[in-house]
Amino acid sequence: MKQNIHPEYVDSQIVCACGTVYHTRSTKQNIRLGICAACHPFFTGQQKFVDTAGRVEKFTRRFGASKLTEKRMGTAAIPAPAKKK
Repeated sequence: MKQNIHPEYVDSQIVCACGTVYHTRSTKQNIRLGICAACHPFFTGQQKFVDTAGRVEKFTRRFGASKLTEKRMGTAAIPAPAKKK
């Protein structure tokens, strides 16, 4: 391995906007985050799915339902077109 070409690898402190501090090693000494696992809604369980203006239904009408959704709803799947020989 060549000498004097690699960046310095130092102890690092990662600080989130919510105040959570992580200690690790990095090429940068201080890193600031806007959001982390301690405050992100997905990880805290506070994430809410909001269907604004029927977007899910619009998507389903436009692209069709998945086979799993059709199975749950009890609707028959649209048959695939016959292959030409």
